[in-house]
Amino acid sequence: MEPALTASSSFGGSSRLAALAQQLRMYKPPPSSSFENDDEETQADQESAGKVVSQVGFQESMTPVPKDPERFKPKRAAVLICIFEGDEGDLRVILTKRSSRLSTHSGEVSLPGGKAEEGDKDDGMTATREAEEEIGLDPSLVDVVTSLEPFLSKHLLRVIPVIGILKDKNTFNPKPNPAEVEAVFDAPLEMFLKDENRRSEEREWMGEKYLIHYFDYRTGDKDYTIWGLTAGILIRAASVTYKRPPAFIEQCPKFKYPKMVEKHTCMP
Repeated sequence: MEPALTASSSFGGSSRLAALAQQLRMYKPPPSSSFENDDEETQADQESAGKVVSQVGFQESMTPVPKDPERFKPKRAAVLICIFEGDEGDLRVILTKRSSRLSTHSGEVSLPGGKAEEGDKDDGMTATREAEEEIGLDPSLVDVVTSLEPFLSKHLLRVIPVIGILKDKNTFNPKPNPAEVEAVFDAPLEMFLKDENRRSEEREWMGEKYLIHYFDYRTGDKDYTIWGLTAGILIRAASVTYKRPPAFIEQCPKFKYPKMVEKHTCMP
């Protein structure tokens, strides 16, 4: 019993968070795959894919990434999926509403995070450093437990979702940076596996239909919509955390797939 007590004490006495941390530490993201693209189509595929991935949000292993590393050198970024236990015992995730003064994605809901800097030793450091800068979350309050497979954002920026567990929610007092963040709020993580409060919009890309998912959420007197890359990352994070797929069809665009794909790679 002593080890269990020691583990739960690290998470404000929550045995559920301690068990979740142990579960997620065992998660290993599937390796990325190399995709077979004809050279003359590569540039066009990249440009059009960049527009689609920023709307849908899905794993890099599902996209037409060129196999030639010299032609595809994406910048790296990380976002923090900070999970904590709510007052009713549910798992919740910290989200932000971006400042309306920002030049890109202004006013949209996102996860705290940003581009990697030279001094960052790993993706966990990038995600927690950015979270501290954006919302005043002290990195010492977060136990980084795992990272998910890379996602691609607009312009094919490689985004690494880092899952961290807030050790004690009572020790975190949000201090949003007004230059970047307009509001800080939290939402139930399981929401991103349910069909409730979800709507979708069907679009077409290169003859293939796909869905953009929107999750509407109200807290207090504020209404938020989580969609695009952020929604895609949270669907994946919730699937890994709860160990089950969403109750709806994601329906991502069908890209050109490699002749040999790892059995653990997620496909639409």
